[in-house]
Amino acid sequence: MEHFIVSARKYRPTQFKDVVGQQAITSTLESAIENNHLAQALLFTGPRGVGKTTCARILAKKINQDDSVNENEDFAFNIFELDAASNNSVDDIRNLIDQVRIPPQVGKYKVYIIDEVHMLSSAAFNAFLKTLEEPPNHAIFILATTEKHKIIPTILSRCQIFDFRRINVKDTKNHLANVAKSEGIEAADDALHIIAQKADGALRDALSIFDRVVSFSGNKLTREAVTENLNVLDYTYYFEVTDLLLDNNIPNTLILFNNILSKGFDGHHFIMGLASHFRDLLVCKTPETIELLEVGEQVKKMYLEQSIKTSHTFLVACIEKSNNCDLKYKVSRNQRLLVELCLMQMASITFDSENFKKKKSELTSNGINSLGIIPPSYFKSENNKFEVQELEVALSKPTIPSIAKEDSKTVQTSSKRNIETKAKIDLSTDRPKKKSAFSISSIKKKKELLKIINDNKPEELEKPKSSFTEEQFRQVWSQFTKKVDGEGKYNLLSHLTMAKPVLNGTTINLVYPNNTIKTEVERAQHDILSFIKDKLQNYDIALEIIVNETAEKKYAYTPIEKYDKLIEKNPLLDTLRKELGLEL
Repeated sequence: MEHFIVSARKYRPTQFKDVVGQQAITSTLESAIENNHLAQALLFTGPRGVGKTTCARILAKKINQDDSVNENEDFAFNIFELDAASNNSVDDIRNLIDQVRIPPQVGKYKVYIIDEVHMLSSAAFNAFLKTLEEPPNHAIFILATTEKHKIIPTILSRCQIFDFRRINVKDTKNHLANVAKSEGIEAADDALHIIAQKADGALRDALSIFDRVVSFSGNKLTREAVTENLNVLDYTYYFEVTDLLLDNNIPNTLILFNNILSKGFDGHHFIMGLASHFRDLLVCKTPETIELLEVGEQVKKMYLEQSIKTSHTFLVACIEKSNNCDLKYKVSRNQRLLVELCLMQMASITFDSENFKKKKSELTSNGINSLGIIPPSYFKSENNKFEVQELEVALSKPTIPSIAKEDSKTVQTSSKRNIETKAKIDLSTDRPKKKSAFSISSIKKKKELLKIINDNKPEELEKPKSSFTEEQFRQVWSQFTKKVDGEGKYNLLSHLTMAKPVLNGTTINLVYPNNTIKTEVERAQHDILSFIKDKLQNYDIALEIIVNETAEKKYAYTPIEKYDKLIEKNPLLDTLRKELGLEL
C-alpha cells in the first residue's frame, strides 16, 4: 500500500507566487529581498492555516539564493525551525543564543523560524530580548504566532510585524479546484464552495476537509455528498422556507422545520443560516452589492431569482426577527417554540398582499392577533374538512354517481343540477341557519356522505401478482442496492447491506439492532417496495422491519464474575485452582 500524503503537505507552496490569498505580504517580502531591505526580526501573525509557516520557509530559502546558487538548493543547514511550546525555558533560549553566534558555512544567513512563539515563558522572552534587538549580521529571526496579544510589548517593538488575513471563499475554492484537477477528481462548483465556507478562512482546514470528503465519495465530488459528510444544512432548505414564508404558508413551514430537526440539525444553526440567507437576498437587491455574495455562479442565479420575489420591507423585517430569535435562543427554555414562533411571524409579514385581500375581509375586527400571526382558521384543508353548506348540497342529491362511469351528457347534467342547487341555497332568504360542524346532526351527515362516496367508488383494476423465486428476489434486491449506490445515498446503502433480507412468502423481513436504523429504512420503504413490486410484477409484496430485542451483552464487573467468564472460555482454570488449593 502506497503511503498517502495529505493535500495540505503535498500541495504546500514552495514559491511566493503559489501562496494563496496573501499577495500583499508576499509582494512586500519579495521586494525587501530584492532591495536588501529585510529586517533581522520578523513576526508573522494571523489565524491558523493561512500560510505563516509556509511563507517563513520560502523566505528562509529565498534570502540565501543568488545568481550563482542552484534554485533547487534548500539550504537545510542554514534553516533552523523549532517550536516554542517545547523550547520555552530560559535554558533553551540560552542554547539558541549560543548557536546564533556561529556563522553559516554555506550562504549568507542563518534563519531561525520559531513557531508558536507566544508559548515562551516571560523569563524566556526577556532573555531573548537583547539577541532579538541586536543579532549578528548573519542571523535572521522569523517568529510565527496565532495569538499576538500574548507576546510582551518589548518583543513586538523589536519585530517587523506582518498580519496574515483569512483567505476568502473565492480564493479557497479556486485553489481546491486546482487540487481536484491535479488529483483527477471531478468536483462540482457548489461542493467546493461549501468546503471553502466550512473552512472559515483557513486553507489547511479546507484541504483537510477536501481529503475527508474525497475519502467518503470517491473521485466524484457532489454537493449532496459534501453536505451529508460535513453535516451541513443544504441551502435549498433556505430557498424552500423563504418561498413558503412568501406564500404565508405557516403549516408547511412548520412541517419543513420539523423535518430539518429530525435530520439532526440544531434550531440555532437553522435560524442563523436563515438570517444569513435573508442578508444574501438583500445584497442581491442592488447591483453594486452583488459582489458581496460569496456563492457559486449557479447559486447566485437562484438568489437573484428569489430576490425579485421578495420586497425590501419583508427582508428587513425577517432579518430583525431572526436576529432577535438568535439573541433569545440560548436563554429560552423552549427553544423549538421560539423558532416556530419566529417562523410564524415571518410568514405573516406579507399577509396584506394581494393574494390575501379577499381572505382579510373575512377576518374578525382584530384580524391578525397581537403576536402578528395569521389565525389558524385560514389553513383548513379542503380535502379533510367539509363546509356545512357543501354537505347540505351533496346530501340533497338522491345519489352521487361515479365519475368513472358517467358519460359526458351525465356530467353536464350533474354540473347543471349542482349550479342550480347552489344558486338556490345562496339566494334563498328562508334558508335555515348553519349548524355547527361539531354538532351530532352534522357528524351524522358526514358519515352518510362518506358511505355514499365509498359505495359509488369505482373498482380498482386488478394488479399483477406473479409468482417469483428467491433467486429472482435476490437479483432484484441487488439491483436496488446498486441504484441506491449510484444515487449517492451511502447511509441507506450501508443500512440495506447491513441486514440480509429474509423472504417469508411475499413478506420481506429485515432485522436491525436499533430503532434509529429502522427509522432510516422506513423513510425509504416506499421507494424500496415500488422498485421490487415493479421488477417482480407482484404487488402483494410487503416489507417488515424488526428491531432485535435480544438482551445486551452482560459484562463482568466483580472479580467473581470475571472468574466465571474466564472459566466459560477455559474450564481447565478451575481445575488448576483446585489443585493449587486457591480460594476466591
